[in-house]
Amino acid sequence: MYAIVKTGGKQYRVERGQTLLVERLAVNEGGDVALEPILYRSDEAVFDAAGLKKVKVTAKVLAHERGEKLRVFKFKPKRGYKRRTGHRQELTRIEVTDISIGAAAKAGAPKAAVKPEAGKAAVRAVRAAKPEATAKPASAAKPETVAKPATKPAAASREAAKEETENGA
Repeated sequence: MYAIVKTGGKQYRVERGQTLLVERLAVNEGGDVALEPILYRSDEAVFDAAGLKKVKVTAKVLAHERGEKLRVFKFKPKRGYKRRTGHRQELTRIEVTDISIGAAAKAGAPKAAVKPEAGKAAVRAVRAAKPEATAKPASAAKPETVAKPATKPAAASREAAKEETENGA
């Protein structure tokens, strides 16, 4: 019996009693964490969402660690650009304590099934109660624009000025 779980954006194949390193989890050391199952396999494989809601994978946090230091070197030839940096990934060591399948997990009060017809009716009622905010009143229309007086083109005014200076001089 095994399960495939998803944590930290990665998928892991886990069995009961297995220890593995995953990306840092926000749980204190010694605490339990529930992992999200993607597949459960025993006698039969469970892939569907309804069946996976019944699968429960729990793990115990053993320690918080840091991975190996990765050296990152950036270099651009003929430009005098060199940069050296490092990175250490934050990791959590966990031990899978239990993989079980049973009744769906109960979280608080049971959820009431919402009928699609009731939901549509509620949406229609809300839309009907809204005032028509999209239509603009007549008084809010833009005032008519006043046409600017026609002006002479720049070339025509230059010619007129030239004629006046010739005639007047």
